[in-house]
Formats: sequence, structure tokens, C-alpha cells
Amino acid sequence: MESMLDETVEPGSQGDPAVSLSDVQVRPEEIKEQLTEEDLDRRVDIYLTETETIWMLDMPSVVASVESEDAGRILERNKIYVDICKNRPGNDRFAEKMMQTINGAAKNKEVQCDKIVMEDKGVVVTSWDLYDSFNVSEIEPASKGEATNGKSSMSHTTKKHDQTASVTSARGNITSVTTLESAALARTHKKEENRLEAILTSEKFQQDLFFMERVLMENIFQPKLAAYRQFPVLIDPSVTSDNAGTVVAVKEAKQEEHDKGKKDKEEQKEALIDPSIPSDLNKPVEETVPPSLEQLWSYTCDLTQGLNVSSMAWNKVNPDLLAVGYGAFDFKEQKKGLACCWSLKNPMWPERIFQCEHGVTALDFSMASPNLLAVGTYSGTITIHNVQSSTTTAILNSRDSSESHTGPVWQLKWLEQDGNTAEDDKRERLISVSADGRLTKWLVQKELDCTDLMKIKRAGSEKKNLPREKERKSVVLISRQAAGMCFDFHPKDTNFYLAGTEEGLIHKCSCSYDQQFLETYKGHKGPVYKVAWNPFSTDMFLSCSADWSIKLWHQNSQTPILTFSSTTTVVHDIMWSPKSVFIFAAVNESRVEIWDLSVSILDPMITHSGNPEVKFTSVLFAKNTDCLLVGDSRGEVSVFELQNLAASSSTKVDALYDVISPALTT
Repeated sequence: MESMLDETVEPGSQGDPAVSLSDVQVRPEEIKEQLTEEDLDRRVDIYLTETETIWMLDMPSVVASVESEDAGRILERNKIYVDICKNRPGNDRFAEKMMQTINGAAKNKEVQCDKIVMEDKGVVVTSWDLYDSFNVSEIEPASKGEATNGKSSMSHTTKKHDQTASVTSARGNITSVTTLESAALARTHKKEENRLEAILTSEKFQQDLFFMERVLMENIFQPKLAAYRQFPVLIDPSVTSDNAGTVVAVKEAKQEEHDKGKKDKEEQKEALIDPSIPSDLNKPVEETVPPSLEQLWSYTCDLTQGLNVSSMAWNKVNPDLLAVGYGAFDFKEQKKGLACCWSLKNPMWPERIFQCEHGVTALDFSMASPNLLAVGTYSGTITIHNVQSSTTTAILNSRDSSESHTGPVWQLKWLEQDGNTAEDDKRERLISVSADGRLTKWLVQKELDCTDLMKIKRAGSEKKNLPREKERKSVVLISRQAAGMCFDFHPKDTNFYLAGTEEGLIHKCSCSYDQQFLETYKGHKGPVYKVAWNPFSTDMFLSCSADWSIKLWHQNSQTPILTFSSTTTVVHDIMWSPKSVFIFAAVNESRVEIWDLSVSILDPMITHSGNPEVKFTSVLFAKNTDCLLVGDSRGEVSVFELQNLAASSSTKVDALYDVISPALTT
């Protein structure tokens, strides 16, 4: 305080010798005598300067620079203080005592506010009103009724003295009790809501719910999941003795019925045996159980109802993770799309849900980065999502590229180029085909960059004029490019690929040459919806079309080897079996078909019809089990088990050609 007073000196005080009253005091008479007309008219310059700074508060810093002169002394004092603090228990130099700090001088602070208006209020209450109001939180509902009765009886007594005061007192008591009760209940309810909200939003509670959901799903779907994985079905040990007896009785009845039916069939076979025929030739033929499809469960939820299943894809690393795209194929009834990731551990709700502005038409998982999911939409946009992240926003979007597709993206596939390509081309690329006639290769970097592998050109009309017919006029095409519908790269040499078009043609192309097709396969009369190389006999490939047919081709022949037409409906999807060279699955609008070319080339081995109001749209074989996944127009993905499928599992290269060669010769 003394230092502040010393430094704070008022102007004109004794400490400032430059300014004094004697310097500024001048007699008025002297001023009048000295000033003349010329002095009054003279120009006078006045300079304004800033006064010296007045310090109101000066608090010296407690921090010193390590380069200052006192740095060594301060460090030494700090070290001594630390040593004293460490050794203060039992030290004579340390003593605990209380001290009083110096309080600063009080200061007055003036504020301005509105005038405070005060009013006097009064109410007449009695002693029991005060008692009940003070103890209202401790009164039970039963005692409240007794208190009310007591108050009413006492009020009757007081009416003799002051009737008006008692009525006012009763009304005031009831109002105060009701207000306090409602306030207490509101506070209790709010606290309970906050506590429940904190529990529901806690991370531990969410994790516990997740584990509980997994356990419940395992208990509900355990028999079906065991059948899917081809494991033995476990019997629930919690079945009571009565239920166990009932189950045993039902099994015994079924066994007896089966034995009786088997015995009757054996008697019929014995009756057909001719005693004149040798016994070696008289052996009955063993009855075989026909193969069939048994539905295990369906991937469906409220979000997918009413949407078409447009595409399905397995994760390349996790065989239990399935990506499903939902959209609408009708141009006039376009809806918002979904891309969902389903897990076998929870068939009732997807693990990830990605909302799309337009219907999803294609999707596929990456091989190099299995957490990346590529999604193509009806608007031509391609997005890349990270399924490991809980966020639903896309990490990359082709909308930012100037070369984005202008038509629906009908198929997507991640592809890693062969070793014979350049080092820069060995990275994984995303291949897409669109209705704008472009088959495009996308490079996934900080953004999506693309180059066109092929611009599919329209084929010219090959109709010839009749001998006496005039020359036909040339047809003017709206677009020189044909809409691409599907593609498939060769399983051994990814430099070659097939491309199906809306014209019904299939073109064989090369990644090294984008100006002309290597081959053109003609046979379909409608748009080609799918082409698929055989994974074992790599010279053969299948195609399906809107002309109700499935065709088997050899890459060296421009005409189909076999044509399969079992129904008069559009064939939407086909897929070769990953375990056999002869088996493939197909879905049309009315049914699911399993073909085994080693058994028959005329009729499918298994057929499964669905609801007449539902159309099947896509098909996919399971990776490690004998199961088939089928998507439909209701937004359901049904999982079927292939039962009693005793077809040949040969994977030889020439096995398929050896089987169908007799049919070709006939």
C-alpha cells in the first residue's frame, strides 16, 4: 500500500515541482492591461498532450525468468522450501499456528437499478395451519384424512369466535398443502426421469444390452444356425420330465409310422418279384429322397418392408457378414434406398444401416480393405462407406467427380489386377457399369477418380433387304452408346471380361483395348441381366435375360451351347455353385430353381415357388455351407438349406464339357 501511495501522485501536489498554483495564478488587472486588439486577433496554437499514467493496482509477478539475475537465488529458496516440506514431520523448525491476513480497504460501488416496490400482504392462519404446513412432507395419505377431519371439527369450534377467519384459514390451508404436494411430486418425477435417462444412455448399459441381445438371438435361432453351419442340433436341457415324455412319445409314434410304411413298401416290392428271374436281377431299387429347399429364416425388418432386394454381397473376410441393397426397379415409383449389413448373430435387425437418397442398385465389399463397402444407386452416384465406423455418412462420394455416371449403376465389383500389369495398376480398383453405356474403373484415393474401360457402342441393324424391296432408310439413334447391364471378369485372367447390354448382346472385351470388342455373342432377345463365368470350367459362362431364358456359352462360339427355358417369366439373376462345376441357381419372378447339368439339362433339379404376389429378384450361394440366399420384392432375404443334394462335386476343367457333349451331338 505504501508503494502504491508513493507511486500514485496527484497532479499539482508537492511531489510535482513543475506544476504549482503560483505559476497559474495571474491577476485579472494584469491580463486586461497586457492584452491589446492585436493580441486578441493573433492566432494562438494550443497543443494537447497525454497525461502521465496513473497506476491504480500493481501486483508484482511471482514468476521469474530463468535468465534473470535473481534466478539462482529463487531456485535455491524453492529447493530449501521443498526440503523443509519433506522433512517437516518431527522437525523443530516447523510449527503449525494460525495467522491473520491483512484485509484490504473496503470500497464503495454505486449501481443504478429500478425502484424496488414493496407491498404488505397479510393472511389469517391458526397454529394448526402452521404445524400442518411445516410437516406436510411427513404426513401419510391415511393421516391426511384424519388431519382433515380434525381440522373440520376444530374449525366448527372456532366458528363461535370468528367464522370469517376460520373459513379463510381452511381455504389457505388446502391451497398451501396442494401446492407443496404438487411441487414435491414434480421434483421427484423429474429426478426419476433424469436418473433413468442417465442409465439408458450409459455406455455400460448399452454394452450389456448388446450382449443380452446376442444371447437371446443365439437361444432363439440355435437349431437353425446349427443347420446352417451343418452342426448337430442340441437338445434344450431345461425341458421338464412331462415335456420330455411327450417329446419321446411323439418320436416313438413317428418312428412306428415310418417303420410301418417301410414294411408296407417292402411287401409291395416282394409281391413284384418274379421267381423265374434270377436273384441277382431281382434286387429291388432303393428309394432315394429327392433334394429340396428348406427355409431356415429371413433377414427382414420394418425398414426394409416394401423395398426390392436389388443386390447381395458377402464380406471377403467375415463370412457371417452380409450386405444387402434395397431399392425400386420401377422408374415411376422410385423410393429412398437402403444398404444394410446383416450378421448371422442377429437375423432380426441389421448391424449397420446406410440411408441413401435414391434406390440402391448394386453393392460389393472390398478385398484389400474388407471394412469398405461400395454402394451404387439409381441416380448414378457411387458412395464408399466404412462399416467399422458407427457413423452412417459416406467417406467418399462420386458426386464430387466430374466423370460421375449419368444413369443407374447396375453392378459394382472390386477387382485386383493380375501381376502382368504395371506396378501402378496392381492396386485394387472398383469397376462399375451403368445405363449411360460406360464401364468405368474407379481408383479410391482421397477422392474417387475414374477412367473408362469401355464405352459400349450400339450395334447396327443387320436386316437385309428383300430382292424387290427398296432400300431401307437409316435409323437415327438417340444415343450411340448402349446401356450396360452387367459384367464379369475372367476368373483366371482379369484382363478379359464380359459385358451384357440392354440390346441383348454380350461383348467380350479387353482392359488393354477400349475401342473395339473382341467378340460379340448374339442369342438373347431382351436385356441381359447377368453374366457369370464358370469358376472351374473357365471357358464356359452363363447368361440370363428378360426373354425368359438362360443360356450356356463357350467363349470360342458366338452361338449358345444350351438354352434353359423352364418358365415364361423374366430371369433376374443366376449364380454358379462354388462347390460344383455342374450346379447353378437361378431366380425368376415366380420361383427359385437349382439346376444340376450332370442330372438333367432339360428340367431343374429343385424348384421352389413363393407367394404369387412376391417376385424373386436376386440369388446368392453361401460360402462355406450348402445354403442359398434369395431376395424378393418385399424386402426379405430368405435363407434356404439345400437338403439331400447328392450331385457330383467334380471341379475338373473339362467335366462340364464332357457332360454336355452328348447333348450337342444329338
